[in-house]
Formats: sequence, C-alpha cells, structure tokens
Amino acid sequence: MSNTMKYILIILTFVAIIALAFGTGYNLGRDPAGSRDGMELVEEAWDIIFRDYVGQEQLEPHELSKGAIEGMIEALDDPYSSYIDAETYEIGMSGLEGEIEGIGAQVGMREEKLTIISPIPESPADRAGLKPEDVVLEIGGESTTGMSMIEAVLKIRGPKGTTVTLLIQHKDEAEPVEISITRATIELVSVVMEMKEDIARLRITHFSKRTAAELETTLQEIEQADARAIILDLRGNPGGILETVIQVASQFLKEGVVLKVVDNQGEQTVLEVKPKAVVNELPMVVLVNEFSASGSEVLAGALQDHGRATIAGSQTFGKGSVNIPRELQDGSGIYITTARWLTPDGRRIEGEGIEPDIQLELEGEEAIQWAIDYLESGQ
Repeated sequence: MSNTMKYILIILTFVAIIALAFGTGYNLGRDPAGSRDGMELVEEAWDIIFRDYVGQEQLEPHELSKGAIEGMIEALDDPYSSYIDAETYEIGMSGLEGEIEGIGAQVGMREEKLTIISPIPESPADRAGLKPEDVVLEIGGESTTGMSMIEAVLKIRGPKGTTVTLLIQHKDEAEPVEISITRATIELVSVVMEMKEDIARLRITHFSKRTAAELETTLQEIEQADARAIILDLRGNPGGILETVIQVASQFLKEGVVLKVVDNQGEQTVLEVKPKAVVNELPMVVLVNEFSASGSEVLAGALQDHGRATIAGSQTFGKGSVNIPRELQDGSGIYITTARWLTPDGRRIEGEGIEPDIQLELEGEEAIQWAIDYLESGQ
C-alpha cells in the first residue's frame, strides 16, 4: 500500500468527521509485565536536559512532553496510531454525535492545495455553489498556501449564524470568485437512498452513532416502495464506529459471526449478529473501491463470507484494525491501534483488503448501471 493512499485515507477519514471513531469499546489499556522497561532511560534523559542544556530559559516542559509522545508513537511504525493535539482531538470527537457547525463541505489536500472533495447535500456550501475539485485559495482574506488541512478546517468551521468568506477557484474557470457562506448546524446524514425504478440504491457514507437508526428507517422505505433488490454503495466509505457496523450487518444477516477481533494479547473475540425481528433479505450487490476502508471492509467481508451479497468493484483499502482515542490530561490524545480484524471466515483485512467477487473498472453512475443490469439479469 503506497504512502499516498495511506495519506488519502487519513484525509477521507478526517473529512468524514470520524477520524477519532471508537473501535469495539473494549478496555485494552492493560499494563503488561515489563511495559515500564526503558522509562528510567527516558527519565534520565529528561533530567539531563533540564540540568545541563544551555538554553534553560527556552525549555518548555509541555512541548518536550509532546515531542516525547510523538517520538514514541512514530517508533511504533503504525500509520493508524498517532498523537493528536487538543484542537484536533476536539474536532474529531465533535462529529460522533452526527452533527457539526460549519459550512458542510468535505475537504482534503490535493497537490498541496486545499480542495473541496464534496459538499454535503443541502448544506450552506452546497447552496452557495461549491463543487467537488474546487480549490480554496483564501479563507477570510488569508491565503491557504502553506496552511495545513487542520488549520484550514478550524478557520472554516465556526458557530452557526456567522459568516466565512472563501476565495474559490472553480474547475475549468479562469478567474476565482469570492463566496460568502453563513455557517449552520450540519446534520451528517450517513444513509442516502434513491429508487432506480424497482431497485433501491442505498449509500452509506460512514458509520456514526446514528447510522443504524437511519438505515432501519430507510429499509422500511425500501419495503414500502416494493423494491425487489438493493445496491449497497460503500465506495469511499472510510469506516467509523465498529459497534454501528455490527448493528448495520444485523439488518442484513439473521445470525452468525460479523467479524473476529484479535487483541494485543493474541486473544480472539468473536462478534456476532445481534438478532432483530426484521432482517432485509432482498438480493443485493455491494459496490466497493480502493477507498472503502475499515468498517466498510468489515461489512463487505461479512456479507461476502455469508454469501449474502455479491461484492463488486476494486480491491478495498486494507485497513483492518481497532483504533481507540485515549484522551490525555491536557485535552490532547493518543489514537492507538489496539487490535486486528478478521472476517467471519478468518481472512485478514489489514494490508489485504476485501477482494471483490467481480472486478469492475467502472466508476460513478456507470457502476450503478452495471449493478442494475446485474440484478435484473437474476445472477
């Protein structure tokens, strides 16, 4: 897996407002024997710095502590474990309830430019005319050149009712335009459905605390519409809360294992379907791509192993781990990998991904049309 793809996944995870999504909720913070070996060396170095360093007036214990933590995390050589400053930690946690205050646009860095990935439908950003691939040149008159994505998000977000002015370079237009957008409370809807004649296209964008309830309501609408099949679109879904993934899988599977979790002691825990009174059994195609990651891979893998759906698209990302945020006393936190995931049949997701039953090179609406044709053919 390339570093570029890992970076893009991190961006997608952040802009979906689930970068700090809880994993299984297990308490894996045990203190195994020997875990403090080496701490004496760290303490010795700390004492030497504060005793001997020439620039004593420049020493800031808090900054040195942050540096030490970042060094330890870096030494893990794990792309999904990281140190998070207090502002970033607060941003990540704020979206778990399913709403934020801002303009309602997902952003990322492309070629070192702050770029709109997607405006949330019916959000202030959408109504103001922001489009995918628009480049944000200025925020409130300040150039975004050299600005980190975290800094940009902090500047764009703000209390509802306030206004932010953006200088936008639309794709294929010569001159940038200045757009003023009034911030609002943005509901992060994670389940979107539309009927394609008698086939329901069901898109899950991420897994938040509200996704299972949203899905249950949507499946009732699908039943009322007399749909005869479902296209479950997980393309670009970067994951989210694992407990939610279990609840979602339980609306398509009557019984059985959803996934297996191998913890930091090598112990395996089996997570099973939570039986429900009503389970959807319509024929289903699941669309995935290289940016389907984490929880979306868990769901696709479970549906595939149980023979519940045909998986179509490209190999998924291969992010199969439990990552839990641990808040530190100053409001910052450590986002730490605590376990690995296996599909019900024992397939490893981390570094492998989910291989589709049918490989597709089609994208966008062309893939949707393929799925419609496939379902109509009765295969």
